Amino acid sequence: MAIELGSKLEGKVTGITNFGAFVLLPGNVTGLVHISEIADTYVKDINDHLKVNDEVTVKVINVDKDGKIGLSIRQAKEPQPGQAAPGPKRDFARGGDRPPRPDRPQGGRDDRPRGGGGNRGGGRPQGGGGRVNFEDKVARFMKESEDRLSALKRHESKRGGRGGRRG
Repeated sequence: MAIELGSKLEGKVTGITNFGAFVLLPGNVTGLVHISEIADTYVKDINDHLKVNDEVTVKVINVDKDGKIGLSIRQAKEPQPGQAAPGPKRDFARGGDRPPRPDRPQGGRDDRPRGGGGNRGGGRPQGGGGRVNFEDKVARFMKESEDRLSALKRHESKRGGRGGRRG
């Protein structure tokens, strides 16, 4: 029997590791259910969910050219009424689709004022209110930088500057 991508099969758990469970499929073929594909919730210990010789229904989610078969118990389950079918996991940390944030308006960047502080040029302008644009930040940074540099030069000239005294 050929193992086809997307097919649901019955199998028997033959081994459990810390990263997944090996399942014997029809045709004497073994596939791996990764720990992330065992349940819809976080799985800390696979032994809490599966035991060797358990009969499980799996969905074929990957077939490599070298014969490795990726399986999912999570995706093989029938969805509960009113619940979306389980799909492939999205890795938000690696640039996947971001989940919607209820505290932010949909469709773009949040325009709430941001806190700033310190003397780094962020935060609010000295004189008025409102948002600070990039040009204002650059101008403020340049002014503060020039002020620091002139103060440093004055201090060095009082001490003798570079090279010290010659005599």
